[in-house]
Amino acid sequence: MSRRLPVTAELRRVLPLVAAGAAAGLASLLTTVLVARLLTNRGYGTFIVLLGIFLVLSMPGSALLVAVVRRITAWESEGRAGRVHSWVVRVHRVGAVAVVVLALAIFLVRAPLISALNLPGPGGVVEILTAAGIWVLVSIDRGLLQARQDYRNLSINLVVEAVTRTAFTIGFAAAWGVTGAALGVLAGELITAVHARVTAMRALALPPRLPLPAVSAVSAVAAGAPAVPGGTDLGAAEEGAAEDGAEPSTHTGRHLAADMVTALVSLALLAVLQNADVIVLGSRAPHHSGSYAAISVPSKALVFAALVFVNYLLPESAIRWHQGSHALRQLGHTLMVLVLPAGLLLVLSVAVPRTLLDVVFGSKLAAAAPAFSTLVLAMVFLCVTVVLTVYLLGVGWRWIVLLLATGTGALVLFTFRAHGQFLATARADLAVQAALALLTTAAFAEVHRRAGHRWFWAESTEPTPEPTPEPEIAATVLIANEGHRS
Repeated sequence: MSRRLPVTAELRRVLPLVAAGAAAGLASLLTTVLVARLLTNRGYGTFIVLLGIFLVLSMPGSALLVAVVRRITAWESEGRAGRVHSWVVRVHRVGAVAVVVLALAIFLVRAPLISALNLPGPGGVVEILTAAGIWVLVSIDRGLLQARQDYRNLSINLVVEAVTRTAFTIGFAAAWGVTGAALGVLAGELITAVHARVTAMRALALPPRLPLPAVSAVSAVAAGAPAVPGGTDLGAAEEGAAEDGAEPSTHTGRHLAADMVTALVSLALLAVLQNADVIVLGSRAPHHSGSYAAISVPSKALVFAALVFVNYLLPESAIRWHQGSHALRQLGHTLMVLVLPAGLLLVLSVAVPRTLLDVVFGSKLAAAAPAFSTLVLAMVFLCVTVVLTVYLLGVGWRWIVLLLATGTGALVLFTFRAHGQFLATARADLAVQAALALLTTAAFAEVHRRAGHRWFWAESTEPTPEPTPEPEIAATVLIANEGHRS
């Protein structure tokens, strides 16, 4: 039976993440404002491009986070929690080696990379991309904290990242310009990684906060597998059984790889959807990059906030889907939290766009003010897409990749055709993001319709009924059970 918490209790659980998200947003805004005043127009545009690349290359970390949550949730539901520690240690060891290899590879190819991105110099490229690799390691441990529903320590880690990155980025930018700003990001990620590792291993030593009911692979087969693509089948269950000679597992190496690849592609596409306009405009019209960055940074801060708040939605959707339920109420909480900052920024961008940009960034970066509100609205639609995508990744629906790929291709095409013009670029972004949010909402509704879940926020307290096994499946299950007893 699915355990249901009162609304007030659930809001108290998510409140630390809301506070951490607010702190991270303020820290990000402070960083961008001060760095914009410390660097030249072109230097600030270069730094924003580097941050966009950082986000794109850090997506494997977010993908790994999704895979970690789904694997630990599946194993703990089967009583296999003892396998988690050794698996996490192996993954972290491989990840550390990969970061070193990445740093060396970027150092060797930095010259053609700088030329392709039309950057003024080599400063900051190696530092910012190495920081992206370290963020992947951070994601492993954040996935552990999410799977254990340890939102308090997860929130602390988010604040540690925000504070250290802000302090080092501003301080180093004042001393060494763009190179120093990138080095500050790297220093912040190193400290965050150490804190995340210590906290996650401490959480791993504790039992799950909300123990999951045992769900065997046999019952999953009898139920006809999950009502979404990529569900468990008998072959996968046998594969899991072969891993340790025990009862079959519903989450084998093949499922982990599928979750990882799906999340990696989906989140990488989301990163491109968030930053394609900045990168395309920067390459088409470098002299416009600083002014467009001034409206881009506050607009895209909404997406950063959404990515913080889905740290709560991802494990909740994965856990409840394993229980045969849904996380529609948790989805509602996440969207409601995003309404206030989105509404406030939209009102300001419509009413006083140039005044706001003059106060925050200075008059030298206010030329893109007419496109401000259009870009903010585009990012509001992208927030909806981000939240629904993470929910669908939590329940294992993999066709989301096709929707995001279509939207990404359309965005790159239309922003490229805007020829570096502020308003034309923002309007192209808005049209694509609105259409994509609508399509993602329709797909989300269809997934729940097929799963037979009720459409109201009160979470069902009983698991979804399992259908009677077909005779062929029942016979297979009986043979498997007899073989196990012998």
